[in-house]
Amino acid sequence: MHERARHDRTLRLLEARLEVLADACERSPLGELRFEPEIVAAVAATRHAVALGLISAHEGDTVWAGVARRHPGAVWCRRGPSPLAA
Repeated sequence: MHERARHDRTLRLLEARLEVLADACERSPLGELRFEPEIVAAVAATRHAVALGLISAHEGDTVWAGVARRHPGAVWCRRGPSPLAA
């Protein structure tokens, strides 16, 4: 897979994962508590993608911010995966 295709695919997969998770959290009576392991995994996946150079820290933050805007009930998403550059 070419580098640009890998980059684009990583961004699409990250956004899709966060969208599904945010939607599930908004629908669940337990919200964030029910999906805590999945949230931690999404943070780790984002940090790993940045560490591997697949996406930039800015791109990761942008994806998280976009999902947070579309899912205001997913408070965890507003906190984002920061600090990504760490």
